This record gives sequence, structure tokens and C-alpha cells, in this order.
Amino acid sequence: ELEKVAGEAQATAEARREKLVDMSITIQAKAGDEGKLFGSIGTADIAEAIVAAGVEIGRSEVRLPEGAFRQVGEYSVLVHLHTDVNTEITLVIEAE
Repeated sequence: ELEKVAGEAQATAEARREKLVDMSITIQAKAGDEGKLFGSIGTADIAEAIVAAGVEIGRSEVRLPEGAFRQVGEYSVLVHLHTDVNTEITLVIEAE
């Protein structure tokens, strides 16, 4: 029974990964002249943008090993959906 539940969880994670493959998320934030953000873009902001794009995801599934983003630019973000299911999305941070 536990294997069945684990299999279903992994299948659900695989289905969500298919929706996230090659996804590009754009977040606009206030920034100074040199591209430095006033504040930062963290896991909650990224998860919120992904949910707005139509894929259910939790804040804890977004991995930022180097911390929050503080510069305008394009980044690759790791999304950990299940023990064996990871994918990357492209995050573009633009100045407002």
C-alpha cells in the first residue's frame, strides 16, 4: 500500500515536471540604475509567479542554494518536486 502511495506521488510530480519543462517566468521588480534590486526575489516570489502561470507548486519546492536574487538578469532555478523528480525553469528579473 505504501508503494502505491509513493508511486502516485511520483507520478503526480512527473506530470507537474512536464508542465514546468522549458518554462520561463518573468518577474518585474523595482531596481536602481545599475540593475541592483530594491529588496530581493526569493522562493515565495518565484513560487507565486509559477502558480500564476498555472502550475501548482509550493514555496519549499523552489531551491535557491545561493540565496535570493538581488540583481536584474536571467537565472536558472532548480525546482525539486519529489525525491527523484527535479527540473529547472528560467527566471527573468526585469526592472519596472
